[in-house]
Amino acid sequence: MNDHVVEKHKALSGIAQGDQWTTWTVQKALPLWARAGYDRKRHLYHERLTFDAAPIEMPDLRVMVQARQIATFCRAALDGVFDASHDALACLSEVQGRYWRSDDQPGWVFALGPDGRPSKTTRDLYAHAFILFAYAWAYRLSGDRKLIEVVNETISEIENIFQAPGGGFWDAVPAPDNIRRQNPHMHLLEAYLVLFEVTEDQFYMEKAQQLITLAREKFISSGSGMLLEFFDTDWTPCKALGHNSVEPGHLFEWSWLLGEATRLNPEENDHEGMCSTVERLFAAGVQYGILNGLVCDSITDRGTMAQMSTRIWPQTELMRLLMCRKKMSVKNPLNRQEDDLLFSVTKKFFAEYAPETLQGGWIDRRAADGTITVDHMPASSLYHIYGSAREFFRPTGRL
Repeated sequence: MNDHVVEKHKALSGIAQGDQWTTWTVQKALPLWARAGYDRKRHLYHERLTFDAAPIEMPDLRVMVQARQIATFCRAALDGVFDASHDALACLSEVQGRYWRSDDQPGWVFALGPDGRPSKTTRDLYAHAFILFAYAWAYRLSGDRKLIEVVNETISEIENIFQAPGGGFWDAVPAPDNIRRQNPHMHLLEAYLVLFEVTEDQFYMEKAQQLITLAREKFISSGSGMLLEFFDTDWTPCKALGHNSVEPGHLFEWSWLLGEATRLNPEENDHEGMCSTVERLFAAGVQYGILNGLVCDSITDRGTMAQMSTRIWPQTELMRLLMCRKKMSVKNPLNRQEDDLLFSVTKKFFAEYAPETLQGGWIDRRAADGTITVDHMPASSLYHIYGSAREFFRPTGRL
């Protein structure tokens, strides 16, 4: 088969994969989670469904899950592919009334119990980041300026509740331990970038830039170039070089986020340095974090495999990043390795994580040998999945 035929075949395969993503997402996944995944009596989203799409009653409904679902369905409406925004905005109103300051303290409670009252009143930075994310997309959809008022009050609360010495924030208050984590900061950055995009208010970009500086100075090891997960209170890595945990999924997620930051703020002073960081994180994830065509759960900062199990969300982060790189390389197509990787991981995704039998549902975790290690479908994965899926939609499928 000559090169021209090979490239034509790949182009047609890419179109087929785009059609597969569109059909599965729009006709199966979004309807499933908008209907079976939504409790119309409480105007809240279910945390989990069985593999038969029955809701699983949980002792706690986390605000993070509600926020992710709200954001996803607002985005789908904005993309013009599926409109369940009425329920999403109704949920947002319910969430604000039940989670925000509902124990008469600043900030958002972590979870509600079955009676609709706060069951866990911990203030969690990760959850607050997703509240900002949800409000950003709801504002983009509705244009309601009152949502931005809540955003700005929440930002003030974040800075008052979580501010920590040495830069950045505590993970939670009360703190569960003395470990500081990059992950909630990553999602706070994501929220600020979206807020800047939907409002064009430089205030949010300034907040984002502070987190980017923290990441480049503290999260990314000067010794290994890897983005680490866990730190002591002064942002010193928890373990000696070669023994720290690195999640390949987060390498891809940070690479994408920093790419978004350069897209939204092209006048950033260190544009070349940012682009270099984007490429290094992507290259490290591809070189060390993929085993048998799937993104593994964990490696060390020396690049050795630590956990060969897999989850659905790192696969979606890799696919989103590869698809974005493909779009940005229209004049200079992806090298064959990246093109092959995009094709193969997408194929594996539908074969192993989103099989036809689940009709829009998914398998969240597999052991290293491929064994399914969960007995339910978590709603929280939809945020990752839709983030990837929307990059595969044809331009005519979006607003």
